[in-house]
Amino acid sequence: MNASVLYPSQCYLGEGPCWHAERKSCLWVDIEEKKIYEYDWLKKNTRCHRLDLRVSLIVQSKDDHLVLGLEGGIAKYNLDDGTMVWLVDIEKEYDKHRCNDGKVDSMGRLWLGTLHRDFKQGAGSLYCVDENMRLQKKHDNLTISNGLAWSLDNSRLYFIDSPTNKVQSFFFDDSTGDIQFEKDVIHIPTKMGSPDGMAIDEEGMLWIAHWGGFGVYRWNPINGELIDKVELPVPNVSSCAFVGENLDQLLITTARQDLNEEDLKKYPESGNVFIKKISVKGVPSNKCAF
Repeated sequence: MNASVLYPSQCYLGEGPCWHAERKSCLWVDIEEKKIYEYDWLKKNTRCHRLDLRVSLIVQSKDDHLVLGLEGGIAKYNLDDGTMVWLVDIEKEYDKHRCNDGKVDSMGRLWLGTLHRDFKQGAGSLYCVDENMRLQKKHDNLTISNGLAWSLDNSRLYFIDSPTNKVQSFFFDDSTGDIQFEKDVIHIPTKMGSPDGMAIDEEGMLWIAHWGGFGVYRWNPINGELIDKVELPVPNVSSCAFVGENLDQLLITTARQDLNEEDLKKYPESGNVFIKKISVKGVPSNKCAF
């Protein structure tokens, strides 16, 4: 399967793709350029919003505005007027730390990871923010805290710390938000790149963006087997999300980061955002409880 370009954003570090059903738009960010992009699904035009901080994560708030993961914490953002309200500090005291990937669970809690911008080993953590803005550290000693997804029955949390080249499964208690490590469910060969962002489909399979792997790969978390792949003409594939009114298209972000001039001549579409119609549908995203 090959994907096509949705928008030639030429992101240095494209990330955070998501679908905003109420606005009928696709959203993603360029972390290092401090930009949010919004692609109107019906009008087929794209707007760019510029921020003062690195932004890595977009999820919907309960009032259909955005909650952003930023350098130093999370904030609520209004796409229509550009206003921002700071919500919670997260590792704001640490130089060169920022938020990275994240998702919202079925109770409206926001889960998001952190990292050191020089990817210092063990400097990152995984946090949870509940409806009362209480911040809890759930996992630590991480390097590049990345993709998150819950099993369809909500009994498992799947999680990626990219340099480990595996997907971990945690027992998940939806009522309390407690997690307990179960096992490693997917091991990704280094020749396929390293796992980055991921999404889950209605069959419970994981779609994982492979940094350095030229695509998004579909993996079975039950038996650890590779099922399918969406081919991309660029090496550094960073994340993916199901979008469109039927959640049957895969929005894929990529990056120019870690590529030299020769690489960029060879892979000129690096940093663009791609789209691919998929034969299976995704699962609707949850909204933050705040």
